[in-house]
Amino acid sequence: MIDADSRTTFANCKMGEILGRQPDEMLGMHLFEFMDEDGRKIAEDNLERRRQGISEQHEFKFQRKDGAFVWALLGTNPIHDDNGAYCGALAMVTDITERKRTEAALAHYATELEQSNQDLEQFAYVASHDLQEPLRMVASYVQLLARQYQGKLDAEADQYIGYAVDGAKRMQRLIQDLLTLSRISTRPQTMRNIDCETVLAEALKNLQIVIEDSGASLTHAPLPVVYADQGQLVQLFQNLIGNALKFHGDTPPQVHIEAELEPGDGAVEPPHWLFRISDNGIGIDPQYFDRIFEIFQRLHNRDEYSGTGIGLAICRRIVERHGGHIGVISTPGHGATFFFTLPVNVTNALNDCDSDRRG
Repeated sequence: MIDADSRTTFANCKMGEILGRQPDEMLGMHLFEFMDEDGRKIAEDNLERRRQGISEQHEFKFQRKDGAFVWALLGTNPIHDDNGAYCGALAMVTDITERKRTEAALAHYATELEQSNQDLEQFAYVASHDLQEPLRMVASYVQLLARQYQGKLDAEADQYIGYAVDGAKRMQRLIQDLLTLSRISTRPQTMRNIDCETVLAEALKNLQIVIEDSGASLTHAPLPVVYADQGQLVQLFQNLIGNALKFHGDTPPQVHIEAELEPGDGAVEPPHWLFRISDNGIGIDPQYFDRIFEIFQRLHNRDEYSGTGIGLAICRRIVERHGGHIGVISTPGHGATFFFTLPVNVTNALNDCDSDRRG
């Protein structure tokens, strides 16, 4: 407790322990004697609010007798006499020094982690970009060898050349996928209202040859307008539909795309669009649901299904950069449904609910 002149009138043992003093020693000492120059400027503003009758809770840094600093959480209340005149203040003080140290350490680690992630993404981009040109030259000459000397050497030589051509092509696909993954995080997003009907049409155009070769059947419900980066959204649709076309069983692929508006809980989770891409393919064992979204994770060897093991990692990165989440529901042998969410503006979402196109 302090009086109207900000001098200590009471301090319990715990307060003395916090400041490294005996409680009796503190009596009569001015509040400013327990803080440095910066703290005194802040305390003067706080005292002015007490004089105005304002109670509040705030953090403050005190200085101990040995010169060390202590962070405290203060609940302060003014004291008035019977005539309403200010005559002092009462503060309930909690030592939060360890908490502040932990917060500072976590902030430091978070900054270091963010910098490390940025460095890794930049390294992946630079390495992948710089590798493209020499690999393109290697691939070109190996393919030239295959065209010029196929059948002119012995069978073993033809086999070796085939291995080299296949390896070069796989390395090119891997580098291109790594570049795509790094660009999602390093390049700024161009966010605007995007019609997912247009996005789907562009993705299907890119997959046209695969669709024709597999004899796939694709259907979709009316799709919404979302606020997103169009290029990344096309990549997302293309990767997920491409997976559905690739991992099919004995029958031609059947793929269905739909979306529905979910209102959220009004507190933690905002309104969002829930997209589903379902297929009749080979399915996925539930034990691998999390693993498949990690980079370089493959459930099948290259002889069974081609790919670099980066496609679904790209999908997750895109969805998370848009503030959503992605997952899968599946049973082996009975197809899979990949789902992802994209946040929507509440006003737009409610308007969309009234339109016939959205259902």
